[in-house]
Amino acid sequence: MNFPRDLRYTKTHEWARREGLVITVGITDYAQQEISDIVFIELPKTGSQVQAGKAVAVVESVKAAFDIYSPVSGKVVRINTDLETNPAVVNQDCYGEGWLFELEASNPAEWDGLLAVQDYENHVKQENQH
Repeated sequence: MNFPRDLRYTKTHEWARREGLVITVGITDYAQQEISDIVFIELPKTGSQVQAGKAVAVVESVKAAFDIYSPVSGKVVRINTDLETNPAVVNQDCYGEGWLFELEASNPAEWDGLLAVQDYENHVKQENQH
């Protein structure tokens, strides 16, 4: 599995990339493998306010539907509209073309509460032991 070192992670398997106050959000390689064949994604509305740790999107696969949680609080400023017609790109390139949405962080300090790559790798290992 691939976990880029320049990202931060959540225990619910979202990744976050920060550029100033703008946070790009997606699901991790581990999550997309667990979910498997993604067939539909319901993204948050641009302009909506989201809270850290709250469900903001839904990813549906051939198996089931999964909630996606916001890693930080803020306002959604952009969504990946390409996923509306080709949701499977998340399975192919979860850290690149398969990003889900961008938000403008309202509480930048929440970034510090996200997991660094080593902590996320340890979390995945522990989860797989159960």
